[in-house]
Amino acid sequence: MAKLIVVGASAGGVRALQRLAAGLPADLRAAVLVVLHIGSHRSVLPEMLSSRGPLPAAHARHEEPLQPGRIYVAPPDHHMVVSGSTVRLNRGPKEHHTRPAIDPLFLSAALSHGSEAIGVVLTGTLDDGTFGLQAIKQCGGTALVQDPADAEEPSMPKSALHHVDVDHCVPLADMARLLTSLAAAPSRASASAPADRLQHEQALTLFEGDAMEHLTAVATPSPFVCPDCHGGLWEINGSSPPRYRCHVGHGYTLRTLQHAMTDTTDEAVWNALRALHEKSLLLERMIDFHEAGGDSQQANALAISAERLNAQCEQLRRLVEKTPEPIE
Repeated sequence: MAKLIVVGASAGGVRALQRLAAGLPADLRAAVLVVLHIGSHRSVLPEMLSSRGPLPAAHARHEEPLQPGRIYVAPPDHHMVVSGSTVRLNRGPKEHHTRPAIDPLFLSAALSHGSEAIGVVLTGTLDDGTFGLQAIKQCGGTALVQDPADAEEPSMPKSALHHVDVDHCVPLADMARLLTSLAAAPSRASASAPADRLQHEQALTLFEGDAMEHLTAVATPSPFVCPDCHGGLWEINGSSPPRYRCHVGHGYTLRTLQHAMTDTTDEAVWNALRALHEKSLLLERMIDFHEAGGDSQQANALAISAERLNAQCEQLRRLVEKTPEPIE
């Protein structure tokens, strides 16, 4: 089986990927699959990578065969995974509150290519890619991380270095040369069969089989609720950093869960403020109605309620303004 290079990046990733593509040779003996956190936004990353180096780059197509010496980029709003020598795309559950995400690609590469998989974590915030890199190592593959001191955003590389037995930590200037050497190296002996836990987690991300059977095999119920679907979150047993999944497959680490909860909590509070404001406007309309009808007693009672409601609105607004930002 041919070597497979999988690369993940987030903030600062466009510049990093351009520099990496510029250094890769035209005769690279591996396919390169790239995930950048772009969400559903239009992306011209393939054109940018093609213009910087000799390897042709394009958004991956569903069930497209993998070929050495090509760069496959996850398209907007789609996870990209590997099945044998084929690329597969899906709009499955978000991981770390994003789609495309790095971990689904890395996990599939680990299970599909074993010791022939080479995982690369570049610049980015939080810790997407850490679990995927762990899976690659567990299946006998090779783990590379950009030197955090060299990264525009060091959080993702630091997380990978902290939680993964990384094979190489190098600055971006040395990354292409190292990847070229690893791609040309003789194949290593395959590792033992991957742990069932990885198979269960991939089934959850692909929404295959009985979700609750997969969850009970690898996780324990937690007190948290999924910010994306509001189902119960389960904590993956023995994971470092702690990770969580719901029964439809959404996945988080502690840090990405905190960020996702910050977003949903902010939305919930603003919805509450909107509802209180609408109720206040309705009371004002009712006051006008009763005053016009000569019912001053009812209008005065409603005015007292409106005054209390406006005070509640002001208190809630001050709380919203004081909500702390999530910690990286």
